[in-house]
Amino acid sequence: MKLFSLSSLRRGADMFSIRGGIHPETNKYLSAKSPIEKMPMPSIIRVPLQQHIGAEAVPLVKRDDLVLKGQLIGKARGPISANVHAPTSGRVIAVGHFTAPHPSGLPVATITIRPDGEDRWGPHLPRLRPEDADPKDIAQRVMEAGIVGMGGATFPAAVKLNLRERYPLHTLIINAAECEPYLTCDDRLLRERAEEVADGIWIMAKALGVEKVIVAIESNKPDAIEAMRRHILAAGPNARVMRVPTLYPMGSEKHLVQTVTGLETPARALTAELGVVVHNAATAHAVHKAVRYGEPLISRVLTVSGHGIKRPANIEVLIGTPVSEIIDHCGGLEGEPERILLGGPMMGLPIQSLRVPVIKGTNGILALQKTESRQKAAMPCIRCGGCIKVCPCGLMPMEMHARIRNDDLDGAVDIGLLDCIACGSCSFNCPSNIQLVQGFNYAKGRLAFKQSQKHQQEETKRLADARNIRQEAIAEAKRQAMAKRKAEMAERKKAEAAAASGAAPETPKEAAE
Repeated sequence: MKLFSLSSLRRGADMFSIRGGIHPETNKYLSAKSPIEKMPMPSIIRVPLQQHIGAEAVPLVKRDDLVLKGQLIGKARGPISANVHAPTSGRVIAVGHFTAPHPSGLPVATITIRPDGEDRWGPHLPRLRPEDADPKDIAQRVMEAGIVGMGGATFPAAVKLNLRERYPLHTLIINAAECEPYLTCDDRLLRERAEEVADGIWIMAKALGVEKVIVAIESNKPDAIEAMRRHILAAGPNARVMRVPTLYPMGSEKHLVQTVTGLETPARALTAELGVVVHNAATAHAVHKAVRYGEPLISRVLTVSGHGIKRPANIEVLIGTPVSEIIDHCGGLEGEPERILLGGPMMGLPIQSLRVPVIKGTNGILALQKTESRQKAAMPCIRCGGCIKVCPCGLMPMEMHARIRNDDLDGAVDIGLLDCIACGSCSFNCPSNIQLVQGFNYAKGRLAFKQSQKHQQEETKRLADARNIRQEAIAEAKRQAMAKRKAEMAERKKAEAAAASGAAPETPKEAAE
């Protein structure tokens, strides 16, 4: 096997292959020719305080408050969290809970704003001159701007930029593969705003202190590849564009790193341990706006597509815009779609209501007809091994599925359940239409619940033990205090008796003798 080195990148080394993967119908033609358009101001904006991996942001406003565009309305809580800003000016009409953009449909803490139509900016974040800025200052500005991974993972971007303090980093890879079918928003972003994206890439590379930058784009996006090659030098002298195969899930972080560098990330390890950090192309664009112009993350470009949409398009929308208004902007629904998803068809999430808002990680809204959704009745497993063949992680999906069905979650973990990236390749390739990935997600949820229960029990036991120790300490202190009082009373009575008999009280020395 070829070994990766920085010198090989200088020579333009060949790409490396990954195991498994599939070639689903991309259907990108529906929206690929649609330039990015800006959506008009929505009638209502609902901004969830949980739009990122980590702790929920703390609300800083209350009902009837007037807010300005870009104003901080939710403050990050803890090291893994993200700030939330007002997408436009208006009045806060509610600070409570609203349906989450998630299959569960459960309510999440949400700030609801009625736009005033003036779209007035509040004070911008202080601008930085990245050419002279310290890497810590760049990461701090990205944190203040509330930027998260915009490819769908929503991991706080500033946390990744600070990995230079823990690992010897040498390469930044920009994930512009956009391997999910239907989605073309990153493609259009690179084609139309390549110079801004390249500048954001350079800023992140400076913050990370890396030697190399690689922009990885799938081969089915020739215009994006050409646009980035024209501007790539803005990302640094050692930056280049790499055309990667059109293969799902090429956009998976660890598999993209393996394709580009030949380095395979160990199970449950970080790519940073190999010296590589991966950021999304849209994240780079957001970093450019935050550092150069002091603009927080309050809008994003997403794809609206599927045969259930009358006018597929790529649209820049404000964070918090209801899905219903975005679909209406695209002409509405075509008939009765079988499924409506946030994200792509492979890893996207079905939603329970069109009233749910767009969040920072929403890169697509898909309305799929019955012929597109692949929702067919499941049949028994025929043990063909097709799921094993396409699994990019080298797992045995059918064996994990069998153990999960028998409620043997520990057995499923033993053969790699926690290494599953939930890409859906196994379900796509299953001739029996078994929704394998849904079973894996269910099992992971069960494990998380059990782990939470175990943690709660351990915490309860710890608190009970601590309470017992405190009570014993209090009881011991009371016993000592009681003994001291008894001794003092005995001394006092002895002194009183001596005084009554006319004898001089003994000195401590005489009492000792």
